[in-house]
Amino acid sequence: MAGRPVNQQRRDELLDAVVAYTVDHGLAALTWRPLAGALGVTPTTLVHRFGSKERMIQAVQRRLRERILDETAASDDGDADPSAMARRIWRRVSDPSREAEFRLFFAVYGQALQTPDVFGDFLDHVIADPLEAFASPAEGERGATLVIAMLRGLLLDLLTTGDRERVEAAAEAYFASQADAPPIEAAKKSGVAQPPRERPHR
Repeated sequence: MAGRPVNQQRRDELLDAVVAYTVDHGLAALTWRPLAGALGVTPTTLVHRFGSKERMIQAVQRRLRERILDETAASDDGDADPSAMARRIWRRVSDPSREAEFRLFFAVYGQALQTPDVFGDFLDHVIADPLEAFASPAEGERGATLVIAMLRGLLLDLLTTGDRERVEAAAEAYFASQADAPPIEAAKKSGVAQPPRERPHR
């Protein structure tokens, strides 16, 4: 039967288990013995899989980032207008069941910003990947940049304050403003729309 090699599948399953543990307990709890005990493996197994705690955190960052992108970029209607797309993504990321996952996301984001020499791969992709996923051919990256900034900013506010009513009202105001925005062709003529630019290399 076709599929991933057994060893690779087990490695992926172990990484997913580490990510789930980190979502529940936070980065500070990511140490060999407690983690191994919780997962029912030996510390040696974890060391063999990841090599070092630093590399384990890198793997957690990468898997978390990829998982969030896959889930938020998924769409049943690829031709939906930007306002509908942003609203759909917001519903996914602001679901209360996702709070712990996004708390970890912002925690690893902060750690990557503090030590970019170690976690540069996370920084290279955390903006570039959603830009590529959400940018439209007509608007380039500008619209996608606004959507990413709006979603992450409001989500950070929600996680910080817990004031869902206020944050939801702000989100709806943004969606309404996008729905009432001028057509893309008019925006292009007025200079609002910009073609994709070449991204700087780290």
